[in-house]
Parts: sequence; C-alpha cells; structure tokens
Amino acid sequence: MISISNLEKGFGDRTLFSGASFQLNAGERYGLVGANGSGKTTLLNVISGSIEATHGQVSIPKALSLGVLKQDHFAYESEEILGVALMGNPELWSALSEKEAILAESEEDFDYERFSELEETVQRLDGYAAEARAATILEGLGLPTEVHRKPLSTLSGGFKLRVLLAQVLASAPDVLLLDEPTNHLDIISIRWLEKFLQGFLGPVVIISHDHRFLDNVSTRILDVDYDTVTLYRGNYTQFLAAKVAERERREKEITSREREIAHHQQFVDRFRAKASKARQAQSKLRFIEKKAAELVVLPGSSRRYPTFRFEQRRPSGKEVLTIRNVHKAFGENEVLHGVNLAVNRGDRLAIMGPNGIGKSTLLKILMGELEADAGEVSWGYETHPGYFAQDNKNEFTDSDESTEAWLWRFCPSRDRGFVRGQMGLMLFTGDEGKKKVSALSGGEAARLVFARLGLDNPNVLVLDEPTNHLDLESIEALIAALRSFDGTLIFVSHDRWFVSQLATRVVEIRPGEVTDYLGTYEEYVHASGDDHLDADTVLLKARREKRRKGREGKTRDRGDDGTRSSALSPQDVMKETRRLQRELEEITEAIEVREARLKSIDASFCEDGFYERTPPDQVALLEQERAETDNALKADLQRWGDIESQLEGLSSLV
Repeated sequence: MISISNLEKGFGDRTLFSGASFQLNAGERYGLVGANGSGKTTLLNVISGSIEATHGQVSIPKALSLGVLKQDHFAYESEEILGVALMGNPELWSALSEKEAILAESEEDFDYERFSELEETVQRLDGYAAEARAATILEGLGLPTEVHRKPLSTLSGGFKLRVLLAQVLASAPDVLLLDEPTNHLDIISIRWLEKFLQGFLGPVVIISHDHRFLDNVSTRILDVDYDTVTLYRGNYTQFLAAKVAERERREKEITSREREIAHHQQFVDRFRAKASKARQAQSKLRFIEKKAAELVVLPGSSRRYPTFRFEQRRPSGKEVLTIRNVHKAFGENEVLHGVNLAVNRGDRLAIMGPNGIGKSTLLKILMGELEADAGEVSWGYETHPGYFAQDNKNEFTDSDESTEAWLWRFCPSRDRGFVRGQMGLMLFTGDEGKKKVSALSGGEAARLVFARLGLDNPNVLVLDEPTNHLDLESIEALIAALRSFDGTLIFVSHDRWFVSQLATRVVEIRPGEVTDYLGTYEEYVHASGDDHLDADTVLLKARREKRRKGREGKTRDRGDDGTRSSALSPQDVMKETRRLQRELEEITEAIEVREARLKSIDASFCEDGFYERTPPDQVALLEQERAETDNALKADLQRWGDIESQLEGLSSLV
C-alpha cells in the first residue's frame, strides 16, 4: 500500500538512516522502535510528508488518507471536545459548521443551493454517523459523555492529548501513524486502543515505549538501528530474539571469512617465493583480495543502556512503614477511604487501581508532600526513603542551572570527575553536562533524578510512574537495577510488563476497599481471576459496574433496598423474568421504530430538490428530530443491554 525505497535522512553531517526499503501493507501493524535520537519520529514524519527525505522515495497512492497523531492541542482550546474529535475530517467538519451557520441565519437569507451541496457532502462522508463514532471513541479513551460538550480548555494536559488521539481515530483514515499514543492513557484506555488497532484494516505504524502494548498490537517491527531501518516479522518479544540471532549470524559469517582469508594468506606467505608455486600463490592472492573486499564492518548499535545504581546506606528495621486509616479528599471528592497497610523490609510492593483512585496521592502523603485529612503514617527504624515523583519538575527549581551543577549539589564533597562519572552512567557525555536543566527532555530529566536517588543511598525506594519518560532500553536497565536492589520497593505503574518483572506483593486500591496479596503479579492474576492491567475483563468489569449502579438507582426509585434479586422466591424470579421479557419486547419494537424513522429522515434529506422546496424552519425541525431520535435510540440500546444482563442474572437463580 505504501512503498519506501532506498530512504535516507540526515541532518548536517549526521546520517540517521540510509538504504531503508520496505512496504507498509494493509492489515499489518508496525512497531517502530529504536534508541532515543535514532530517528524514529523523523522516519514517521518523512512517511507522513511533513519533512523531506535526503534521498529515496516514499510512494503513497493519491486516494490514501493518513491519520497522524499531533500534539497541538493549544489550537483547539476554545472548541468543544466532541467538535475537536470531529475536526479530524476537515471536509466533513467544514460542511457541518457551514450548515449550522446557514440554518442560524435562515430567517434572513437561506441559500438553498449551498445548503443542498453541503448536505450531499455530509451524506457522502457518512456525517450523521460521524458524531456517534467520535463519541464512542472518546468514551473508549476515558472521556465520558457528560464532558463532550465542554471546551477543551477544561481538561488537563493528559486528557487533551487523548482528545487529539480521538481526532485521528475518528477521522477514519486509511493509514494510522501514531507517535507514543499510550502516553497519558490509563490501563482501560490502553486496552481499548489495543482492540481498536487490532481491528483496523489499514496499515498502522506505532512508536511506543510500552513493551506489553507493542507485544499485543504489533505484527511487524521496524527497527531503526545500525544506520538503517530493518523489518522483522512478529511482535516486540519475537523481534528481540530475531535481532540477536541475526547479529550473531552475521558476526559468525564475518569470522568464518576472516579465517578463510587467513588460511589462504598462510599459503601465499609460504609459497610466494617458490617458482613452482608462484602461479598458485598469485591466484590465491587474487582470491584473498576479492574476499577481503567483500568483508564489511558491522556498524555499532545506536542503542544505549544507562547504568542505574541503588545501594542502601544500611538495612532498615524489619517494619518499614505503617499506614493507619488514611483518608484524603479534594473538595467533595474523597480519593482515599481509610487505607490501612503495613510494609516490611524487602517487600516489592506494586500499588494498583484505576486513575483517580488516589495512588499518587497516597505516595505524596507517605513522603510528607501532602497532609492526610485523617489517619497516620509511621516510618520504621532507620528507614531512609528515596522518592521519584510522577511530575519531577519541582526537582529543578533553577531553570538556568546546568545538569552538572544540579547533580553536584547532592554530593558537594566530591570532585568534578566523580560527578561527570555519575552523569556518564546516565548517558550524559561531553558538553551535555553544560545543558540547562530547563532544556532537558523528559527521559533526560528522569535519568538525572535517578542519578540523584543513587547518590542518596536510600533503603526504601518510592517510585511514582517511573517509566513514563524512559525508552525501552532505559526501562530494561531500570528493571535490572531494581532487581539487584537489596532494600524495599514501593511503586505505582501502569506499565504492565514493568509490574510483572518486579512485584512480589500487590496492593489494589478500590473505593472503600484495599486488597493486599502477598505474591507476584502473575500469582495475583491467577488467584483473583481478573487481570487488572491487561485483560478484556477490565473493560467488561467497568461496564458491569456502570450497569449495576444504574439498576440500583432504579430499584431505589421503586422503593427497593437494592438486594431484591438475592431474596426472590422461585415464583418471584419467574414473575420478574416475564416482566423483563415483556419490557425487552417493547424496547425491541421501539428500536425498530426509531431506526425506521432515522432512515426515513435521511432519505428525505437525499431527495432531489428537498432543500429548495422545504422551508428552512422545517429543515431545522427535521434536523432536531433526527438528533433527538438518535439519542433516544442510544438510550433504548443501553436499556436493552441492561435488561439482557438482568435476565442473565435471574437465570442463574433458577
């Protein structure tokens, strides 16, 4: 579908990649991986056409539309959230906006011809279904219906980026080019995105530092390394094994040729001076020259692994931390509902739970950065906690300070050589020590904070989303360092692979409940039967909880105590089943009627001359009726699903 031929891109005297040739085919999902600075985003920009290649060609059929994830949410601050999502299709959004403007001015002057043209455009682009599609995508990405009509400016930065992702997905492109789409997504939204991409029919190219996400989504890997781009079959885990095997094969091939050349060279050296062997030696020499010319020096990998070091100053007491009945609320929103927890020396504790449940808030309370509304936090004997905050901007108070000077502040008795050595472990080399802290990338800032943590020699590490800005190589290196750390580890992470590699104890926080499981993440999943970070059950559970709350609200309206089904006699179960079946039949009939009415209205809109002969106020009424009917249809479908769930529950009681 998209063909890349002999592609090369460089900046100045530095070449990022050259000789890259591959094809992007429909139905394939390509994970684009490589070290930070290797050229992943540059390659994505070359494919999208936003920058030009130094050499080579990208061939894209003219009719193909590209969906490219951008980070320019500042351009939409005053727009409605749903409108921003619809703007992914500029032609449709323009037609819808102009239609509304014409209807708004219809009493003064109604342009029948232009309105008819716009209506044809909306119909051609399936515009009446576009709004529902965009709303569904927004909900899948964690933005509920009640916020869709609010301005984008009311959202936090992370949720604004979710809207931009929805904008790309809702535009129904033929090709998706996504740079870090999982940034700022929670576990449910990540899983929804995985399902969406798995069902996408066109080619998808994804840059991501989420190991598990790449495994679940990718069918191919594009590896930017060794000054080129190499295509591998399979997901990320399969790619890692294939890359090592390929490198070893090429190295063995070169070693074998070198041995062969050396063998022939011995013959030449031995018999070159003998007349009887001179012709044979000369032939061998030409063979050696040919084989030597074929030898290539394998370029070094651009991947670099930082060296994290965490050595505790001394072991803590056996009881590291005690949390007693901690409560915390922000206004009327109580996020922590009486948390009780005891942490012992050597625990590797993963704290889990949905976004907004208070995981980061709890860590801030532990570190004294927030006060609890009630309850008590007690650190044990000789505990020296080190804290990595999710937002580490507060670490860098002086924006003009150099990275070297910043780190030196935490070891003032040491010389410059020691400081530069510590920075080298974190991949800061040469003049990078002079870089101002305000100019650091997210990954650089995270590595510098980890260097500071290492200097402090804590015996308890408290980490809040430590992998957010790290590349895959840094995440692997961090896991290795944390495994060798002898102290206690308390961490929050949405990186499913990271959690599975480290946790030996899992604490899940839910509203009004804390589940504490002593065991690895896999053991917890097996014991609970519910993978809170990776399974489809996360989505199913959320839907069931929503339906349950809806049913409880309705039973309370009827004066019920909400526990009716568990106390029903067999006769009552049969009676309730018949009632729900009758309601289901009525709902089904209503759905059919509403669908038929929508079809009739759409057919009227498509009739030749409809807008010329129909008064503007009548057109507006039909538009309004269509919107109301569509909303009622959605409500009927939701109720239909609720009744089906209730019938399933009742059938289990018979």
